[in-house]
Amino acid sequence: MTRLAARPLLDTAAQLAHPEYNPARVGLDDPALAVMTDLLERPAITIRGDDPLQFAEKLMSSAGVRLLLVVDGQHDLEGLLTYRDLHGERAMAAAAHEKISHNGLPVAQVMTPASRIETVSLSAIEHARVRDVVELLREHGRQHTLVTEPGEQNGTVMVRGIFSITQIGRRLGLRISASERAQSFAEIEKLIAAG
Repeated sequence: MTRLAARPLLDTAAQLAHPEYNPARVGLDDPALAVMTDLLERPAITIRGDDPLQFAEKLMSSAGVRLLLVVDGQHDLEGLLTYRDLHGERAMAAAAHEKISHNGLPVAQVMTPASRIETVSLSAIEHARVRDVVELLREHGRQHTLVTEPGEQNGTVMVRGIFSITQIGRRLGLRISASERAQSFAEIEKLIAAG
């Protein structure tokens, strides 16, 4: 048996240990699955539709994400909320229409409902490359897209993963914007080669 002794915390600043998430660099021709956030490995950050926007913003900040999946009491997907949604025209207009503060507005009033979310199937992604995902996101001017696969019950789908243009850019060692359509693949490849 080892005798342990407790002692006071040191007088110097104490920091908390936490796991580092430093994924390896990728190239445009690497498999798309290399840049997908797999929800079987890293759980999605979720929020309820009746939660206020102020809570959503704090949750995004503390989790270090810019997308929240909105779920109901049974944990079924109701929609998604992005950082852009929090501060976009829809949020400002809804707050003015409801005559309440922006922070008190419920998530459900500014989220993108599940019926309007564009997704890509896991089976298609299994054969795709990173460049294909970047092109998809840029073509649609999106920061994120969800990856789905057939659900356990007939006619249902399960959200299996998330692609983030910001995360992909980090993995490529670049800053890529979904809205900068002028940035061609030749320019992206040149930046990768120079980096």
